Amino acid sequence: MNSSPSSRSAIVVAELGPTNTGKTHRAIERMLEHDTGMMGLPLRLLAREVYDRVTARVGEGRVALMTGEEKRLPPRPDYWICTVEAMPLDRTVDFLAVDEIQLAAHRERGHVFTDRLLHARGRKETWFLGADTMRPMLQSLIPHASVKRATRLSQLRYSGRRSLKSLPPRSAVVAFSADRVYELAESLRRLRGGVAVVLGALSPRTRNAQVAMYQSGEVQYLVATDAIGMGLNLDLNHVAFAALSKYDGAEQRDLFSDELAQIAGRAGRHLNDGSFGTLNTLSELSPRVVSSIESHQFPAVRSLIWRNAELDFASPEALLDSLTRAPRHNAFIRVERADDFDALKDLSQVPAVRDLVTDRAGVELLWQVCQIPDFRKGLFGQHVGLLRETFLQLAEGDGTLDATWLGKQVSPLDDVSGDLHTLMDRLAAIRIWTYISHRSSWLHDAEQWQERTRHIEDALGDALHERLVERFVQRAARRSARRFVRATAPVAGSGSDSPFAKLGLLLGEVAGADGPALTEEQFVQRVVDATHEAFEVDALGSISFEGQPLARLVRGTDRRSPQLALAEPEVWTGGARRRLERRLNALARDLVTEAMGGFPAESLTGAGRSAVTRGLSYRLAEGVGVITQGEAREQWGLMDGESRERLRTLGVREGRRYFYVANALSPPAMERRCMLTALFLQKPAPKGVPSEVSLEASVFGAREARAFGYEVLGSVALRIDVVERLAEALRHPSGARQAQTLMQELRLEAGARAVVLRELGGPSGSAAMKRRRRRRRGSQNSPAVKQAAGLHPSSRESGTGARGAPGGPKPE
Repeated sequence: MNSSPSSRSAIVVAELGPTNTGKTHRAIERMLEHDTGMMGLPLRLLAREVYDRVTARVGEGRVALMTGEEKRLPPRPDYWICTVEAMPLDRTVDFLAVDEIQLAAHRERGHVFTDRLLHARGRKETWFLGADTMRPMLQSLIPHASVKRATRLSQLRYSGRRSLKSLPPRSAVVAFSADRVYELAESLRRLRGGVAVVLGALSPRTRNAQVAMYQSGEVQYLVATDAIGMGLNLDLNHVAFAALSKYDGAEQRDLFSDELAQIAGRAGRHLNDGSFGTLNTLSELSPRVVSSIESHQFPAVRSLIWRNAELDFASPEALLDSLTRAPRHNAFIRVERADDFDALKDLSQVPAVRDLVTDRAGVELLWQVCQIPDFRKGLFGQHVGLLRETFLQLAEGDGTLDATWLGKQVSPLDDVSGDLHTLMDRLAAIRIWTYISHRSSWLHDAEQWQERTRHIEDALGDALHERLVERFVQRAARRSARRFVRATAPVAGSGSDSPFAKLGLLLGEVAGADGPALTEEQFVQRVVDATHEAFEVDALGSISFEGQPLARLVRGTDRRSPQLALAEPEVWTGGARRRLERRLNALARDLVTEAMGGFPAESLTGAGRSAVTRGLSYRLAEGVGVITQGEAREQWGLMDGESRERLRTLGVREGRRYFYVANALSPPAMERRCMLTALFLQKPAPKGVPSEVSLEASVFGAREARAFGYEVLGSVALRIDVVERLAEALRHPSGARQAQTLMQELRLEAGARAVVLRELGGPSGSAAMKRRRRRRRGSQNSPAVKQAAGLHPSSRESGTGARGAPGGPKPE
């Protein structure tokens, strides 16, 4: 990432407008047109949602997820999906976007968004997304930016006050405290039979399970905090406010009209109109507020929250002074308070701490410790005490935390008993240790601690989801899903062939003979969290997970677009089915990418590329990474040197016969290619494909050989990588001998070898024979030798048999 505040050579775009304008969607599409990209999002829940969308497009192997507590980092990611605070500032990418940029005015988090606005840039293009209220500020701070106004895709209308009983299906009720959310959810359960719950404090897996339950139609109502206002995509028709004020960390205050609009705007998805209102326990919204929300007209942001980024680590006092430095720009207001600053101020007064911060390194370590988030939001003194002990251990010993002490902190949280509040408290606490575990230099065996804290958070998340379902979804509405919990026992009244019995067996087998059976949600989460290597995909496109058949790939519109069919679709509840399909669609994209040798075709076929680059990349994508020279020659010839070199760095090679991605001819890629081709042709690959490098041409139907990765040369079909090796060998003076040796290894008959050589532009059999005879006559004057070399049958055989097909090298 370029930290220069204004790289004039790079494009800066501000997409500003109300909710449901497609801003985030367009930013994702634009990012995928570049080779590399990064998006900063305001919530980890939204980051996970965007990560899911991007991986479904390009596969998980190309995408990293970075939040404070969750990191999914493949070996060589092209795209980074992050929370704004977790964006890796040292990573250079072509495209960068920051969403909800109006949060630069937020009193606590605003300074992070302001810093990104001033300093974060993509190498080629940068997008800032947010409310239109940021327009004057953006035009002032970044005058060269192209500011665009996005128009809402659907209408948003005020519908007045309603009772809970009269809420239409696909409604969300919004409150601003967990207790009020639970109270409303309980009331809706009694009235409507079931409700999903979304709070910002939920773990991603709990939130995903709750949202999936709502999105699939298992329940028709949602109760949430304002966490749904930050871009979470839900199929909502109506938003009802249960409160119009909230505690913002400093005081209880009324919500501003633009904050109400951010939440109300979740109603109406894509082209479907939405409505908003209040519950009848509140008064009507004022006409002025209603008009502002319906017309999307709000006062402009006049100031941003700022904190000095040039910190002085000479001493704790110097660091505090640099953090309190006043901004020079009159549009900035210094951040009033922040947990990390308050913790630094308190800890710098502790004698034991002061004794250890005698140099720059000690001050930097203290500041890193102070930035550990207080997810519990309880007594701040308790959090400062934890930070004190953490710093003393890191500074006094070998620079790592004591494993015994860590165990004492973490082990009590590994407990899934208790009510909703107890589980939420434990979830908040384990998030702190998950954050700490990702500071790898602070721990011995950091990976083990990351796995342990993740396991505890997952278990607590699963238990919390189960409690929410038990409490807020009536048993009748959740009957089929609850039958899955007793997975190891037969389902009463069900035969062994019933879908529920099959799922019971599946969940029981995955859990293990000695372990407890998994619930449906737990099994689905295991699939969602699994790495690419955990899945088995056979030559017919059947997908298994831990030995259990899960789905199969079926024919799509082309070889690059296989569709997915779950093995037992009727087994799963709607929410589980949607989550499984999302994960397996991402797997399918990874399989296509593997077949193409990792070639990022999608990022090279977008509107930001030249016409010839798009055209050639599209042809390569159509050919699954391999096309003929004839298909590529014209566009390759029109490219400038820089574009050619860029493609070469992505693995594209200009062969003698083919234009291809180097890794697309590797054995693993050829296996994927044959699987995708067999799926599309709806017939199995011929026997020996792709392991055999030479086959009889007759095993292929018309035009099938090249699709499977072979080229027909006379009566034989050679694998394309072998064809390229032969063609490359024939470029060199001694290449014919190398080609003959290779074809002998392939055990091609003499006549077949001659045809192959002729097709590849090598010397034909008759021409080679004439050259050998001329050379022999020139070097041997004896008539007897001439007769032996040219006429004796045994000599003739040695020239064409032992030494190779006609056209091979002269015997020595």
